[in-house]
Amino acid sequence: MPATMPYGAWTSPLTASRVTAGALRLDHIQLDSGDVYWLEGRASEGGRHVIVKWTPTGEISDVTVAPFNVRTRVHEYGGAAYTVDRGTIYFANFADQRIYRQALGGTPEPITAEGCFYADFRVDQRRDRLISVREDHSQAGEAINTIVAIGGGEAVLVSGADFYSDPIVSPDGGSLAWLQWHHPNLPWDGTELCVARFNADGTLGPAQTIAGGAAESIFQPEWSPDGTLYFVSDRAGWWNLYRLPAEALAKVGLVNGSVESVHVMAAEFGKPQWTFSMVTYAFVSAERIAVTYAQDGRWHLGLIETRTRAFTPVGLPVQPLESIHATAEAIYFIGGSALTANAITRLALQDRSLAVLRSASAERIEPVWISVPEAVTFTAAGRDVHAFYYPPVNPDVRAPAGERPPLLVLTHGGPTGATVDVLDAKIQFWTSRGFAVLDINYSGSTGYGRAYRERLNGQWGIADVADAVGGAEAMVAAGTVDPARLAIRGGSAGGYTTLAALTFHHTFKAGASYYGISDLEVLQQDTHKFESRYNESLIGPYPAAREVYVARSPIHFTDRLSCPIILFQGLDDKVVPPNQSAMMAEAVRKKGLKVKYVTFEGEQHGFRKAENIIRALEEELAFYRDVFGV
Repeated sequence: MPATMPYGAWTSPLTASRVTAGALRLDHIQLDSGDVYWLEGRASEGGRHVIVKWTPTGEISDVTVAPFNVRTRVHEYGGAAYTVDRGTIYFANFADQRIYRQALGGTPEPITAEGCFYADFRVDQRRDRLISVREDHSQAGEAINTIVAIGGGEAVLVSGADFYSDPIVSPDGGSLAWLQWHHPNLPWDGTELCVARFNADGTLGPAQTIAGGAAESIFQPEWSPDGTLYFVSDRAGWWNLYRLPAEALAKVGLVNGSVESVHVMAAEFGKPQWTFSMVTYAFVSAERIAVTYAQDGRWHLGLIETRTRAFTPVGLPVQPLESIHATAEAIYFIGGSALTANAITRLALQDRSLAVLRSASAERIEPVWISVPEAVTFTAAGRDVHAFYYPPVNPDVRAPAGERPPLLVLTHGGPTGATVDVLDAKIQFWTSRGFAVLDINYSGSTGYGRAYRERLNGQWGIADVADAVGGAEAMVAAGTVDPARLAIRGGSAGGYTTLAALTFHHTFKAGASYYGISDLEVLQQDTHKFESRYNESLIGPYPAAREVYVARSPIHFTDRLSCPIILFQGLDDKVVPPNQSAMMAEAVRKKGLKVKYVTFEGEQHGFRKAENIIRALEEELAFYRDVFGV
């Protein structure tokens, strides 16, 4: 018979160590000569990223040898840190940010000098060279971004824009397509898709802008096997798939009228491009495309016939979340479900069977311990807001009759981002101890169309906070949770939402900020190039809107705080510098409120070392139990 214990005090076998140790960050699938490659971020190895190879015989082996760490710092968030071509691997090494070339089984050899960061590699087979986005930090001031060709030296192919991504060579080797954008835009605001022909000497001729602009976000340009250029655009309010026929590319003075819609749908076939080489579709053949898309916050798979544009949904027991790639026989992706962790997954096209090549979780959590989320919509500030609600679940314990659980409201990072309802062992860490969890896709989140995403424009620190507060109040009004035990937690931008909610409202009784922002003005003056103008859309131009920056910065209004806070910070963070958390901790301490400030040497933006992730979870749990008296 289950024991009776108060919510929040439940004992659970899902320890911080168990939900962290052996956990993997899976990323960036690549296909080459029948083999499948992917990247694993391993907390057990201090966050080191390793290229792993799977062969059709089922053999899995590490390609990356210690001490190499496959990770790039371009835009600080990185992504696309390696590629594989005919058995040769090119990768960026984190320690020196140089590109290395490695034959399978061979020793990595550097092919670039230090001083620059590189990402988004493509092999130009026709000219036997590597094409890459380069971020040059060799001079004082803002880094300079270009697209370069690497082979017996480096040659700049494309320059002049503030940012670049997705340099892709056409199947015949004759053209290069790429994305570019300019300050103050982020890639989800507006990008340009450009194409240029290669000259005989390997340089590029004049570029044509195919699509995009300051108010149209283009995502994942891709050449089909027959030379048609596909891309995702949100020109109609949703990230949908479009194409430019090969014959149209040959025209001079190309205009947008040549672009064709492939499939119109109130769904998102794109994502916010925080990292390089994010993909949501792949070619099975020139006649068929495998696509992933988000509807109502959940991801699905479909097939599109290129000649007829017929669309067929493919039902799956998992959500295909990331890194889709395809061959004529199978589709590969990273995905999971409410009951299964993310995994490198293979879908056989002939019989639709699924096979897991590698799971992100070292241990399987038994279904009886899993809190399966419910998609909920509530009203905040007169608008519908979406979230996933996780009730407390523990087969060994029950709560006293009439007691309601404490609630943790989770606020994702970004803020242009989203949360999904795929099994997250860290959420189960909380629900198995008697905490309810509300994971919110607040205004500004992706997955619900451009209009929902743009709700946060000029309203950061207002709309997102109202949504977090409104979510907690909706759960209280429904009689689901204890109004005296409401907490909020978040990291990065979610940490800012957390601190703002605790400062400007009195709904929550405790909060946890992971590398969160407390002073928007200081952040504006001390951040990296990629996000240096982000706040112009979220808040307003600086310094013209300085009063707004000050008015929305929790650090200036600590006198309004009335509840305890715990703060976590990596001391090597370049995105949200440590002074942000340190200033807030000191201000709360002077106010006389309970505060704990936990720092981690060697950690950057997001904790990667197992021992630090474990300690943070344990510290946060102890903090809530102390505050809530359980």
